[in-house]
Amino acid sequence: MEKTEKQDFLSMDRRTFLKVVGAIGASTFLGIHRSQITKALELSKTKVIWLHGAECTGCSASLLDGGNPDLSQAIEKLSVDLAFHETLLAQQGIFVDGRPASTSELNSEILLDEAIEEGNYILVVEGSIANGPEGSGKYCMYGERTFKDIFEKAASNASAILAVGMCAAYGGINSSDSDLKELTDFRGVAYLNENPYGGMLSELGIDKPVINIAGCPTHPDWVLLTLAAVILGKIDINNLDPVLDTYKRPLVFFPADNSMHDNCPRRGYYDRGILDDDFSGKGCLLKVGCKGPYTRSDCGLRKWNNGVSMCTQAGSSCIACCEPGFPDAASPFYEMIEDKPLAYGMNVGTMSAIGVGAATVGVAAHAARRIIFDKYAEEHKEKLEE
Repeated sequence: MEKTEKQDFLSMDRRTFLKVVGAIGASTFLGIHRSQITKALELSKTKVIWLHGAECTGCSASLLDGGNPDLSQAIEKLSVDLAFHETLLAQQGIFVDGRPASTSELNSEILLDEAIEEGNYILVVEGSIANGPEGSGKYCMYGERTFKDIFEKAASNASAILAVGMCAAYGGINSSDSDLKELTDFRGVAYLNENPYGGMLSELGIDKPVINIAGCPTHPDWVLLTLAAVILGKIDINNLDPVLDTYKRPLVFFPADNSMHDNCPRRGYYDRGILDDDFSGKGCLLKVGCKGPYTRSDCGLRKWNNGVSMCTQAGSSCIACCEPGFPDAASPFYEMIEDKPLAYGMNVGTMSAIGVGAATVGVAAHAARRIIFDKYAEEHKEKLEE
């Protein structure tokens, strides 16, 4: 570890960078080198266009709550040219102070078009893209234009695309089961839920490198550090497979061999078989619907609110908001998933039978889930490769 800390991070080539990440673990690495990544970005000048589709702007709000650096510091220090971000732009629009605005300095539509035409930018997409009704995209409009049309132009000219949040990555709540689902036909950038061929890029016939930053909302670090790695060339956008998982999430934040549960502050209670029956206790929240064992994220290590707290620490169960099937796959949020037949052909009774005694049941069930989940992930990966 001491040897690693003394290495010159900025002089590493990509191969060395990945070896270090693998050797010391993602979270440890980021803890050591966060300030160096930020400093390195001061040398960059990369244009970013940030589009908003169908969403609640929660991921932008989460980014605004980030720290070390906060967003304003990041924009200033990282030398990222944030060419367009509808929420953060100063007063702009077709009309400003009641008067028509016809210059890119005042008219955001002109500004966006000019930025797209210039090309050479990283496109960040927040929110899902409406394909309905009947492929028109008219269920999500920017003035008189559909967001689908704007996304098509922006994606076509982009160097790479970051799909930020569950709506942009997998469709999210907009594509969950409802009577309107087929009519509105909301899509993620590259995925529709777990389908890697159901995203808007496939619909439009566009082939671009895509990184999915999962979460509802995303963690500010996941966004800024991924953006940093792309700008620095630590992630080769033309060879993303080594650093992304099956669902195009960065492995460094969504590890394939760990779940949120593994580092949950309440994990010790689970191992001792102390499971709460309601939300008022201090034990493990599995019986009140916690999906931590099924969720690939580093929330338990990174935490939120500048590393102060996280959902389970605040008394709420994990609702698996980083998993591609969210929210349907995690619903109902506050009921044990073991109450339903699992996709792996097991239920809670089968799992419980593995262990002996209250404490052993917890550990054995966890071990069984890990084995089954890993097997499922491997089979799913092989299926996609076919």
